[in-house]
Amino acid sequence: MGQQEKVATSLAGTVSEEISASLTAVDAELARRYPGDPGTRQPVHTVYVPGDVFEPGTLRSWGDQALAALDEHAPDAASFAAVLGIPEELAGPVHDRVRAKLEREPVEDLRIDFEDGYGPRPDAEEDEAAARAARLVSEAYANGTAAPYMGIRMKCMEAGVRDRGIRTTDVFLTGLMAAGGLPDGLVLTLPKVTYPEQVTAFVQLLEAFEKAHGLDAGRIGFEIQIETSQSILAADGTAAVARMIDAAQGRATGLHYGTFDYSACVGVSAAYQASDHPAADHAKAVMQVAAAGTGVRVSDGSTNVLPVGPTAQVHEAWRLHHGLTRRALARAYYQGWDMHPGHLPTRYAAVYAFYREGLEPAAARLAAYVAKAGGDVMDEPATAKALSGYLLRGIDCGALDTAEVARLTGLTRADLDAFASPRRGDLTVTTP
Repeated sequence: MGQQEKVATSLAGTVSEEISASLTAVDAELARRYPGDPGTRQPVHTVYVPGDVFEPGTLRSWGDQALAALDEHAPDAASFAAVLGIPEELAGPVHDRVRAKLEREPVEDLRIDFEDGYGPRPDAEEDEAAARAARLVSEAYANGTAAPYMGIRMKCMEAGVRDRGIRTTDVFLTGLMAAGGLPDGLVLTLPKVTYPEQVTAFVQLLEAFEKAHGLDAGRIGFEIQIETSQSILAADGTAAVARMIDAAQGRATGLHYGTFDYSACVGVSAAYQASDHPAADHAKAVMQVAAAGTGVRVSDGSTNVLPVGPTAQVHEAWRLHHGLTRRALARAYYQGWDMHPGHLPTRYAAVYAFYREGLEPAAARLAAYVAKAGGDVMDEPATAKALSGYLLRGIDCGALDTAEVARLTGLTRADLDAFASPRRGDLTVTTP
């Protein structure tokens, strides 16, 4: 030990107190607007099924159709990996996990669609379909056949369909309450949002429903679907999507990019409407920045190229979907839409390969960070947060096992949660 330094200051203690007092309102605003990630599971995809098509066996049917597609067009690990370009060392683990996922939990998030996928119907017909959807969703949660997340996409808040959208929402939620209450996995999707005032109006609707049923204020959240250019850049040049998040008053859970409506809105011709178009990249980048730190998740859109027909055609569609999914994951869009059962094998293959190929490097970096061991990369707390989040997402979707992550990192699930959503001064690391 060297000579002990003499510590001296020049400012009175009241200076710090005065500065803190001046920032009290800012501190509160930061906590309100940017609470951070909620730490809950985010599904890797959302499947949309028209309201008149959804049946009690829909989820199992999607899984069975996906397995049948694998059996017909890529019956073993080697052939499936060859189609998608998955490295040989990952072929077996990815293939086995994909099949297990399709058997156990083929769909992570289901939206029963009463918008574009359903279209205009007589009021009595849509009323009945919405009531039926509520009954089937309630039964699915009661008998254990539900997806982790389920709900509806109603018609939007534009004048021509507003009343219909409000009524369908009311019928569906009322049916859930009558059948035993709102399930924990309930998700609502508000489409074609153009102005923040439309979000405010939907909040008003949900507040009225909660009050009518004696529910806690804010119990019902919803996703905002970004399908118009005005939702990205408002008439005054500001990012309207940021104001939409604020208008949701804490209820917004996600921003979903609508590939085809948005592309058409900005004039992209049909042949080039895709989630990797520059217009799509710009919109999603704005969404991503607007949502950062707010606890609102961002979802990519879909491809309309279906893996159907002869094997060569299926393989081509699989490669396209797999490539788009991998591209989205690298850009931190951890969720997307799937439009057909044949998309499920490539969704899970892309997701599982993404997490399994990065498992050991991410685990080693996190373990070195915890041990202060250094290595060839000097990581900071923000990187430890990202590494933990990566591993947790892999565990949640089935790409990784908790035990193997614990073995490689020396950390429990609780430790990973603490790194991914740290709270000042309360991070302690335990041994699994």
